[in-house]
Amino acid sequence: MKALVAVKRVVDYNVKVRVKSDHTGVELTNVKMAINPFCEIAVEEAVRLKEAGIVTEIIAVTVGPQAAQEQLRSALAVGADRAILVQTEDEAQPLAIAKILKAIVDEEQPQVILLGKQAIDGDNNQTGQMLAALGGYSQGTFASKLTFVDGKAQVMREIDGGLQTLSLTLPVVVTTDLRLNEPRYTSLPNIMKAKKKPLDIKSPADYGVSTTPTIKTIKVEPPRERQAGVIVKTVEDLVSKLKNEAKVI
Repeated sequence: MKALVAVKRVVDYNVKVRVKSDHTGVELTNVKMAINPFCEIAVEEAVRLKEAGIVTEIIAVTVGPQAAQEQLRSALAVGADRAILVQTEDEAQPLAIAKILKAIVDEEQPQVILLGKQAIDGDNNQTGQMLAALGGYSQGTFASKLTFVDGKAQVMREIDGGLQTLSLTLPVVVTTDLRLNEPRYTSLPNIMKAKKKPLDIKSPADYGVSTTPTIKTIKVEPPRERQAGVIVKTVEDLVSKLKNEAKVI
């Protein structure tokens, strides 16, 4: 069984995000970048499936700038066998990414496609679902457990009311949630080995897809600074402040 894992290059979650002075986006110059945390979980799950003898080959894929090779090399260091960078300087949006992934799936024929449930920058939570719809694949979103029984994927997924377990035919799209696993740290020898693993560079045009954005960001603003709280002595004081100061009632 072949596994395809999609990863995304994002600002490292430990970095405090700063908005550009012209409010057109967030500052990325000299900012540490990393694999999206949910995508790290997807890579880890693919490697665990390979270690269990279920998966024989892992292909890591990303759509992004040339610098995204760094994140693909990180995925290779964890245990992916080869990587594909679909290089574009456009701000690729979920539908375009899903179309590119669909074309790669058609080419590579993986039986399991793993994605993080969402990225911590756009926070869209759309690509996995769009990919499943475009390809007519089974899908298990928000997965907290993944097993394979009798040629089918058993996906335990997190829902508002608790947990739901699905039995899905292959090929299957699985989007990973936080409780699926804990990604491992990569060792220096594996980081060195990753430099020799194959990494193909493609363009969106190779897959007949345009990454020109269809949605334009008008303005980006930082959240308001949180104000200090106050202690009130009576219910009347509380109601007065909610009505006259906070103006929420």
